[in-house]
Amino acid sequence: MWRYSGIDAFDLDAYAPAPPAPRAGAEAALAVARRLADSLGPRAGLVVTRNGVIEAVEMTPSAPGALSVTGAGTTAASAFDPETLGALAPARDAFGELHDAFVADVVLVSVERKIVVPDPVVVVHLLDPAAENGHGIAVFPRTMVELGSSSEAGVIELTAPVVMGTALPAGDESDATAVSLVVPVTELRVADDAHLRYANLQVLEHGATSIALQASRVGRDASLQSFTAGLGGRYARVRTDSDLVGQSGRTSLLAAYLGTGEQVHDFRTLQDHHAPRTESQLLFKGAVADTARSVYSGLIRIRKGARGANAFQTNHNLVLSEGAHADSVPNLDIDENDVRCSHASTVGPIDEEQRYYLETRGIAPSVAERLIVLGFFSDLAGRAPFPGVGRWVEDAVRRRLADRLSGQEATDG
Repeated sequence: MWRYSGIDAFDLDAYAPAPPAPRAGAEAALAVARRLADSLGPRAGLVVTRNGVIEAVEMTPSAPGALSVTGAGTTAASAFDPETLGALAPARDAFGELHDAFVADVVLVSVERKIVVPDPVVVVHLLDPAAENGHGIAVFPRTMVELGSSSEAGVIELTAPVVMGTALPAGDESDATAVSLVVPVTELRVADDAHLRYANLQVLEHGATSIALQASRVGRDASLQSFTAGLGGRYARVRTDSDLVGQSGRTSLLAAYLGTGEQVHDFRTLQDHHAPRTESQLLFKGAVADTARSVYSGLIRIRKGARGANAFQTNHNLVLSEGAHADSVPNLDIDENDVRCSHASTVGPIDEEQRYYLETRGIAPSVAERLIVLGFFSDLAGRAPFPGVGRWVEDAVRRRLADRLSGQEATDG
């Protein structure tokens, strides 16, 4: 699962576990987290971590009492039943082992059975870019979400530098010297007849490396809507494992990514059907420019006994520059009859007919490119599980493209 990643050139010795964040900056960090959360729309609660340690948990007055948002240190977390904590995301490689060894706090979001929470819980993971003894910091956030049977709730996770101001991030190369390693792990447990909406937004600085794991288990007649946005980091990898273990369980997996400069966005997915009449739909869309790269490798697995399963996997990539590159490798592993499975992928430049249409109406070539790319992402943003997340993604992409367009115009001038 590391093919095309260039992991052989990665130097773990360049990093050291992050020290406790200085208390002097706690209030400023909380203010940044609140501003970021405010940009995503209404919320039931806010959890803020800094360098992997929980700084604050704030619940709104309207949040149901059956919604529990707590933090557990590693000592407390080790006392949890393995079936509850860690079972979905066991260490699969060296990064998983490092995560288990150095995780500081666990954010626990749980909803009791038959409870509906209309607004999402927002979890903001902030990184302090300060070096530790000449090394870049390594941070290991962990979040567990558990929905009881027949409940409904939403969770948004956002990972960002603590220095971020009020503006939405453009994900540019403003600070390539702020070297950091982030290894987040998220577990999503959706009980029978429960419905979870989940979004994960990553806007780290350009010098960051992110190696994330998202693991979910969906029960009978339950559903998971998941949306991932990758904009920041020098190398950003997300592995998404979705297990459909109950009859008629459903998942919708969406992702958007935009790479410029020398960025690499790396996505690996597993749609694992264990039970009959389960359904999974995956749509990942991205664009790369300059010398950026994207990697997508996905597997649909239909196990014996999963009769009537439907699984769809689609990956579309726009390559905006001659030096950019995208790899797309969809796969199927079917061990049962009476199923419907399909996969599709595209890699290519902007449609010249679309560009020509806009240019013949007096639109400059660089502006035409920007409009086409915005349209490419707008459909996906419109399908985000939260309206605020869709608007956030469109604004972030628009800002990144505007910055790139300004740079092109400056070079052309």
